[in-house]
Amino acid sequence: MTKFADFGLDEKVLQAVMELGFEESTPIQAQAIPIAMSGSDMIGQAQTGTGKTAAFGIPLINKIERSEDKIVALIMAPTRELAIQVAEEIEKLARFKGIRSLPIYGGQDIVRQIRALKKKPQIIIGTPGRLLDHINRKTIKLDDVQTVVLDEADEMLDMGFMEDIQSILKQVPEERQTMLFSATMPANIKRLAQQFLKNPEHVSVIPKHVSAPLIDQSYIEVNERQKFDALSRLLDMESPELAIVFGRTKRRVDELAEALQKRGYTADGLHGDLSQNQRDSVMRKFRDGSIDVLVATDVAARGLDVSGVTHVVNFDLPQDPESYVHRIGRTGRAGKEGAAYSFVTPREMDHLHFIERVTNQKIARKPLPSLAEAIEGKQRITAERLLELVQDDTTPLNEYKGIAIQLLEQYDSVNLLSAAIKLLTGEKKDAQVDLTPEDPIRAKRRKPDVRSGGRKPSGSYNRGGSSTGGYKGNSSSSGGRGGYSSGGSSSGGGYKGNKDAGRDRNKPRTTSSENRRPAPKRDDSFNA
Repeated sequence: MTKFADFGLDEKVLQAVMELGFEESTPIQAQAIPIAMSGSDMIGQAQTGTGKTAAFGIPLINKIERSEDKIVALIMAPTRELAIQVAEEIEKLARFKGIRSLPIYGGQDIVRQIRALKKKPQIIIGTPGRLLDHINRKTIKLDDVQTVVLDEADEMLDMGFMEDIQSILKQVPEERQTMLFSATMPANIKRLAQQFLKNPEHVSVIPKHVSAPLIDQSYIEVNERQKFDALSRLLDMESPELAIVFGRTKRRVDELAEALQKRGYTADGLHGDLSQNQRDSVMRKFRDGSIDVLVATDVAARGLDVSGVTHVVNFDLPQDPESYVHRIGRTGRAGKEGAAYSFVTPREMDHLHFIERVTNQKIARKPLPSLAEAIEGKQRITAERLLELVQDDTTPLNEYKGIAIQLLEQYDSVNLLSAAIKLLTGEKKDAQVDLTPEDPIRAKRRKPDVRSGGRKPSGSYNRGGSSTGGYKGNSSSSGGRGGYSSGGSSSGGGYKGNKDAGRDRNKPRTTSSENRRPAPKRDDSFNA
């Protein structure tokens, strides 16, 4: 894998990537970014969720000057939802360089879009139908476009946008860079590429069907703000000998390791920003049992070979199935049993099913451990440790029997044993924990714009529906070793999709949704 620092990016673009907490490129990014930066045309074949938005977004932002006051880049997407999602990711990547971008899609007041165009965005992200509306109104001119990206091209053609795409591309100067991304390569995609791309380089990243090892795999559906309580209860209930907890970003790893320490766990973090000495120190403590919970990113944990890891917890779901298999493969080694738990938010269920399909492994659902189960688990483990000492003939207990007899003469034996178990279990620590919420990994739902007049896409689509999840602010909880919140809380809200995502080609349309903000969507461009 290639680190983003190795691409020779503008320092402000690199800063944006680093601020997002990511270290290494995904396979599609590693192959596509150098080609895109060279200015060559490119065909990229990759599935949704592999980080292809950053594969074209990073080099695109890298080459645009902030002083530019014309539209120099055009990104076409099949649906309003995808256009919004791409625009949000472009905005995050461009935040320090100051590049202006604007999403253009059906279902939003066209007058509002015309006003936004007067701010002179350099990048336009739009659906073909609405883009043609603006071109016909002469509110968008493509005379200065230097780069065109066709995202999810197979979806656009399946929805009947071939003629629209051809009409739009004829408005763009012939001397340009064109990048086409598609999950599949049917004949019509090849014809489109032959017509509009010049000597394109091909990049293909197709997920392999990988088999997950024989490990007890399960998932717990939990809201983002409930994750830490769920982890605390799980660790107490299972009491792992050694556990690795995976977080998606360096920030997540730092915050999670600190939070676990506050709650009384012996934990430490491992990620790419640590020096070699720091890394060696953390691994030495993990191997010798000085810490029993290692919090790590995928990059930092690559190549780890530690015997005795009994549990792996995916605090954040990995971006791709290969990473999932790599993560859970840290446990269950040398013929020993292992357990792998994944925390999945409601908005990530589609991504979990994708992992199941590729790994050909059904992942069992388990309920969120209750407070009573966690406490019972801690007490059970303490009792088992006591019994092991009693039953071990080699354990020197004679020197303790004198004080034990004295205590039994003065106090009730049940009370004495209860106090001993309480002491060994550990006192509860009441510490506030604030974790920065991470956006969920979401499977992109391909919902076409409702077409008006002429061609219609095959099949029928329901444009209704809403998305839940997404919350503002941090949560806090307190309790025992792990200190629990007796009840979970979840946040609904977010963005409810406009039912008319149609390309309003014949007349502008104002909807009541124009003042709504879309829900924050997962920034799935990177793999930590």
